Amino acid sequence: MMRLSLTLAAALLSSAAYADTTLTLYTSQAPETAQQTVDAFEAAHPDIKVEWTRNGTSALMNVMRAEIEAGQIQPDVLLVADVINLGELKAGGHLMAYPEAPIQAYAPETYDPDMTFFGTKALTTGIAYNTNIAEPVSTWAELLSEENRGQIAVPSPLYSGAALNHLHALINSDIGWAFYEGLNDLDIVPEGGNGPATNAVATGMVKYALIVDGNALRAKADGSPVDYIVPDDGVSFITEPAAIMASTEHPEEAKLFIDFLLSEEAQKLVAEQGNLPLLPGVAAPEGFPALEDMTLLGYDADAAVKSNEDVRAKFADIFGL
Repeated sequence: MMRLSLTLAAALLSSAAYADTTLTLYTSQAPETAQQTVDAFEAAHPDIKVEWTRNGTSALMNVMRAEIEAGQIQPDVLLVADVINLGELKAGGHLMAYPEAPIQAYAPETYDPDMTFFGTKALTTGIAYNTNIAEPVSTWAELLSEENRGQIAVPSPLYSGAALNHLHALINSDIGWAFYEGLNDLDIVPEGGNGPATNAVATGMVKYALIVDGNALRAKADGSPVDYIVPDDGVSFITEPAAIMASTEHPEEAKLFIDFLLSEEAQKLVAEQGNLPLLPGVAAPEGFPALEDMTLLGYDADAAVKSNEDVRAKFADIFGL
């Protein structure tokens, strides 16, 4: 009887271990996607609640820098667009390593070798075009024609993590800064994130947009006159990494959040949300280009962290921002 009571007590303690715990998440996911992700996690872990704040990755990083300076870091976990900003936090000692994270099935390129952040999906940035008013192009340079003056929506890397990643990828390829200088010559003003750019091309406000694949293909699936181009000279890609802040007061619960994002259940949710899952064996959404069929434009993330301030400053100077 005593043994049974002790066993029951242990079980009750285990089930209550995370009771009334609230994790704070900062994310750059679209609001509806973030809510789906949080809902799925809370369903799997009903004793853990997640309060989330959503903004563009670069905007979130500005908030994070202010919080770090004030010694009042709010989030427990981050789920943002790119590795550059997380690399900056890692370099400052602000991310917690999680060596036991369940990454055994994942490609090494999808997570930090020091186990401080972990990719959760693959998003490429290519060219979306409105099929009613524009013709497809095959390279980035083909966009830079007079007939496209003011007709290209470009998310800003000063706001969007995906756009920042795209900037670093292009300037470290043969495409280079000349592409952005050409956009400026056509009176293109980068602003906002992928959401507004998607809306602009889907509604015909512009002919083209530089956006992530999922945004374009979801708009197409919803009936908008939009299609997605993978330029012959390559696309940038991000893995929307997740990380645990070193300052968290809930490290075990935060680890469970990472575990969930890397689980088969969450990777299937990624596909349902219209993005490419990273876990081998989980099917991609219908109509998505295969990663192996694209030229992927990579770069040295550590070098990008060191040069990022200068790169952002040069970008702002080109466009007068």
